[in-house]
Amino acid sequence: MPRYDPATALLVVDVQNDFAEPDGGLYVPGGEQVVETVNVEVTAARQAAAPVFYTQDWHPPSTPHFERDGGTWPVHCVQQTWGAELHPQLQVDGPVVRKGTGGEDGYSGFSVRDPVSGTESATRLGTLLEQAGVRRVVVTGLAGDVCVKETALDAVRLGYDVTVPLAATRFVNLAPGDDEAAIAEMQRAGVDVVKR
Repeated sequence: MPRYDPATALLVVDVQNDFAEPDGGLYVPGGEQVVETVNVEVTAARQAAAPVFYTQDWHPPSTPHFERDGGTWPVHCVQQTWGAELHPQLQVDGPVVRKGTGGEDGYSGFSVRDPVSGTESATRLGTLLEQAGVRRVVVTGLAGDVCVKETALDAVRLGYDVTVPLAATRFVNLAPGDDEAAIAEMQRAGVDVVKR
């Protein structure tokens, strides 16, 4: 288990019904198993006075992010729907940063990208971490080869020390081997990937 202190934030990425429940719109195999593990991390972080932040996919009903509108993914995490809600068993004890709210691709918790123009803009996560005096982050949640990976890579680029405990994530594996490729990419970038 990662060690926490007031300068080490726990980031809980997209632990939402559509990803973590078998009948969700974009179920991540084993996603429901992450909830209990993440809750253990939340408890450990809060006991050490470490800040905890959450991200939440929050898409409009129609967006170029979705396959039916020209994107990659099935419809998921549509605003105000059951699928977009944080998992009911998830312990939520900190600010929630929503991403993709205007139809953007929101893979990283730190930034969103317009799928048509490619223009990137920051979410409020970076500002929240800065205000909290954070220097290290532990990234958990769903999915390891998409939003967890992109959040971890962005955190490294922003100068944070980054840990990803594999016990607290699962992988989509849109293509076979995406999980191993994501782990290797994070390790090359300097992320401390903690094996289960």
